[in-house]
Amino acid sequence: MIERRKTRTVLVGGVPIGGDNPVVVQSMTNTSTADLDATVQQIIELAEAGSEIVRLTVNNESAAEKVPEIAKTLAGRGMKVPLAGDFHFNGHLLLDRYPECASALDKYRINPGNVGMGKRKDENFSSIIRIALENDKPVRIGVNWGSLDKRLLADLMEKNALKSSPLSSSGVIEQAMVTSALTSAEAAEREGLSPDRIVLSAKVSDIPSLVSIYRSLSRECDYPLHLGLTEAGIGTKGVVASSAALSVLLSEGIGDTVRVSITPEPGQPRTEEVMIARQVLQSLGIRHFIPQVTSCPGCGRTNSNLFQVLASEIQDYLDQARSEWAEKYPGAERLKIAVMGCVVNGPGESKHADIGISLPGDGEEPKAPVFIDGKHYTTLKNTDLSASFIALINKYVEDRFSS
Repeated sequence: MIERRKTRTVLVGGVPIGGDNPVVVQSMTNTSTADLDATVQQIIELAEAGSEIVRLTVNNESAAEKVPEIAKTLAGRGMKVPLAGDFHFNGHLLLDRYPECASALDKYRINPGNVGMGKRKDENFSSIIRIALENDKPVRIGVNWGSLDKRLLADLMEKNALKSSPLSSSGVIEQAMVTSALTSAEAAEREGLSPDRIVLSAKVSDIPSLVSIYRSLSRECDYPLHLGLTEAGIGTKGVVASSAALSVLLSEGIGDTVRVSITPEPGQPRTEEVMIARQVLQSLGIRHFIPQVTSCPGCGRTNSNLFQVLASEIQDYLDQARSEWAEKYPGAERLKIAVMGCVVNGPGESKHADIGISLPGDGEEPKAPVFIDGKHYTTLKNTDLSASFIALINKYVEDRFSS
């Protein structure tokens, strides 16, 4: 059991972040927010995939004007997912000019590195905090090394150069990220925003730096932390990098919300980032969303694709059944199923699962023993293994989880 870092609880549109609450999965749309239909449709898809908060870009007047309509349309369709507005450069203007947008959003994301320059920077930041106070909204102060406060970084670089043992340039950047997040949070509190209305993030695309920065933040504050490797990349690189970064921090109890910022493969749905975030949490045992299938990778003993086909069919069935099971069989999301390909590890791995099947490998007798709760239950010998095994899974779920 991973012991979570103790933080304050921040309420975002009814979803609690931090404290003793579950780690929250977030996502972000990539539609033009001014396109109401496309944005609403994508928010629904993300929410149905498991995103508990959805962030959308509010970058111009057309986007700000559409936000209240988006929120109203979602409510009309029975979708109650909180919406976070992502503001850069002109957030103070848009929130002031479009009060209905400020009211409709459940959280504001502020990037302290690009709210303005010099004195204007402080004024713009204060304006957003004032509007958050007027609307009783929380904020996420989100620092990003791609848009780090240049004045702060230059100051820290100069001071570092005078040290007898100066930090590396990356070390100074990490220090600047932490300093920017914490000083911005302090400024928000001076403006009157209570600490239980503040979430922090400090995103980079380098895993060691990300880990170092969040470890520092976790030591120096009790604000909830939003995790994510920014600009993680596309394909395998993006998936692996995000999983590696999140897993290190989450396994140390650091992180109260997560977002996987991968570049979608061409033609792939935006919901992939939600699925990856949920799988990371489930793989670490932090949360449970859907029954898991353990299956072997195959080797020379498994020269048939039987176990691959069966594992795929079982996973597809679980994906289809999860909504019904969530209502009828609470707890079934923790179910562990094994589909193994030969006698080497098949029986043993199947015994470790709640229900498992060990398929015959090359040269083995054509039969498939099924194990339930660590004991041999039956042996399947018919050709339609998929239907027979699914029937056993359904019976097991009904017997164990039916209320």
